[in-house]
Formats: sequence, structure tokens, C-alpha cells
Amino acid sequence: MRLPTTALLLIAALPVALPVALPIALPAVLPTAAHALDAQARRGETIARTNCARCHAIGRIGASPLAEAPPFRELHRRYPVTDLSEALAEGITTGHPTMPEFRLDPDEAQALIAYLQTLER
Repeated sequence: MRLPTTALLLIAALPVALPVALPIALPAVLPTAAHALDAQARRGETIARTNCARCHAIGRIGASPLAEAPPFRELHRRYPVTDLSEALAEGITTGHPTMPEFRLDPDEAQALIAYLQTLER
């Protein structure tokens, strides 16, 4: 079956006419999350979610599940979070009274600190 010449012309013109006929406003740059995390901070968030979220509020909002466990977003008000680097790598044995002892390797400690720093903003 052969299409009439008019139909062929319409099909050929479609790629050119469609953007004019159906204007769509697209932003020049797609919007990103206001607090997009880099890879290291995302890894730190995962570490926090896995190891800490049972007791601490690890995000920008919400109460800690355990009342005496400070929300991570407030830690920088107590001391520079970079000061935690050594404690995280050597093993935290203090904190709130029911906090379990745990140890992170140096890369994990730096990732967690990178995440904690994003909560300061």
C-alpha cells in the first residue's frame, strides 16, 4: 500500500513542526536536590543508616528513636565533627550510656564525617 503524497509530506515535516506545534518548556539544567550529596557523603549516610539510625536521628529532621542519643544534625553544635575522626577509627566506647562500641575503618570514618558535615549546612 502506498501512502498519498500529502501523508508523506506530513510525516516528513513532523520532526520540524512538532516542536513548534507543541512547545514544551524545558529548563536549561535539570533541577537537583538542594542538598545533593557527593559519593563519599552518600556512603557516610549509608553507614549512619546501617549503624546509627536505630538510636540517632540521622537526617535533617525528626527525633532520635532513643531520647538520650543526640540527633546527628546537632553534633556540630557540640564540637567540630572532624574531631570524631580518630574516635570513629579507634572505636567509640563513650557517647550516651547505652551506645554500643563500634569501630570504622579510616575510609568509613571519613565518609561518615563527610555526611555529618552536610548536616551543618
